[in-house]
Amino acid sequence: MVDFTPTQLSQRIVELGLLEPIDVERAWSEVGGIDGSCEDLIRVLQRRELLTNLQVDRIFKGERTGYFYGQYKVQYLIGAGTFARVYRSVHRETGRVVAVKVLRRRHRSEPVQVEQFMREARVGMDLRHPNIVAIHEVDADPRNPFMVMEFVEGQTLRELIHIRRKLDPKTAMQLMRDVANGLAFAATKGITHRDMKLSNVLITSQGKAKLVDFGLAALADTSNEAALADCPNARAIDYAALERGTGVRKDDPRSDIYFFGSMLYHILVGASPLTETRDRMARLNVSRFREVPHISKIDPDIPLNVAAIVHKAMEFDPQKRYQTPNELLEDLRATLDRLEAGDTLTTARIAAGKKDDPAAADAATEGANKTIMLVESKLEFQDLIREKLKKRGYRVLVISDPARALARFIPDEDSPADCVLFSAPELSSAALDAFNELGTQSHTAHIPAILLVDRKQQFIIRNAKVGPKRMMLAMPLKVRELRTALLRLVKSPTAPS
Repeated sequence: MVDFTPTQLSQRIVELGLLEPIDVERAWSEVGGIDGSCEDLIRVLQRRELLTNLQVDRIFKGERTGYFYGQYKVQYLIGAGTFARVYRSVHRETGRVVAVKVLRRRHRSEPVQVEQFMREARVGMDLRHPNIVAIHEVDADPRNPFMVMEFVEGQTLRELIHIRRKLDPKTAMQLMRDVANGLAFAATKGITHRDMKLSNVLITSQGKAKLVDFGLAALADTSNEAALADCPNARAIDYAALERGTGVRKDDPRSDIYFFGSMLYHILVGASPLTETRDRMARLNVSRFREVPHISKIDPDIPLNVAAIVHKAMEFDPQKRYQTPNELLEDLRATLDRLEAGDTLTTARIAAGKKDDPAAADAATEGANKTIMLVESKLEFQDLIREKLKKRGYRVLVISDPARALARFIPDEDSPADCVLFSAPELSSAALDAFNELGTQSHTAHIPAILLVDRKQQFIIRNAKVGPKRMMLAMPLKVRELRTALLRLVKSPTAPS
């Protein structure tokens, strides 16, 4: 540490270009003149936000560089990784706040690392999107390369999960929709990210997500269809393992989609679906990607259509995954619309006894004056539902054909049922089509409906048009769950609005 006299400290601050002489003189006047202590001067300058802790530390260490990068004055460190540091900085003339990313000194003599750093800068300069952290300019001086980036006031997604452990489905889907927006835009430029992880997503103070760090980004090589993934960098090892195991190229957007699914899985349940290890050989083991448990087994309360997105994004077979970020984005938007409709339980198993507990209702009169139309072809299930609901006071009308069920609803005539129960396990797409049509026809849109689905019916789950009066329940069905749903939907006889 350097032991400065007050005069020497004043001179050093001015020599470094951190402050003008007038700023130092005003600070001295506040502490009673040059006879004051260095500590007094530093205290005043910091209170006035003219010096930062980082600048003060560097001054007293005797360092004469690292205070400026181009026209940008470094204020404090906001992030540090193996390869680079990121500083909050301000333009010395305009005062614009930015983030300056600087390659660590030990890597400036390594051509591979310098090229990767410059690659991130070049790619980022071409990616102008609200959900991607912008890169404004770059200095390619090999002795001290740096890039100037958008400053995001907030935290990384990893930091957020460290604090909150996991996120509710709606919040998780909102953030990941933003991430998918960024991925989809990059795809229009022929760019894949190749380093999808929680620490590469920044969350703004307004709650918006932005992708950062395209240092490993790959540009589509359409001239070389046979080019398979390699592993030139340790940071790409997880991608390389997956891509080698599935035989795809390193610019394949479906790799980003897989790790996108892994991120969504993580923030929903609070733990990574992939075994986390630093061991290189363990990370290259393809079984890590094959043995991921279905998210519904980890948390059965996650909405089925949310679970379906995670499952499809993380399919080991790339042909079964979403094929493009835009396809993924469409499903995210549709599912989020359902969650934001106000009924967050529409695609989850309704937790027994948590809401609208049927035990509070008189069992014999619970369904009084209400008719349930059951659309089901399996006789055993018809009998089971009829028996259970009749005990609760409901009238049950059974129809085996979905088209014939819809035909019973005639415009300008009284509705034959207060709620329609469609069974997809037996009727498959016919039940789905009838369920969706009931909600779109003007004379039936007010009629509540429930779609029963098997968890394996992912197509039906993704395409069901749910909402405040449209729900899904998972099979095997518990009577308590069905009663809870009916109480939510048909508290009183429904009439056209």
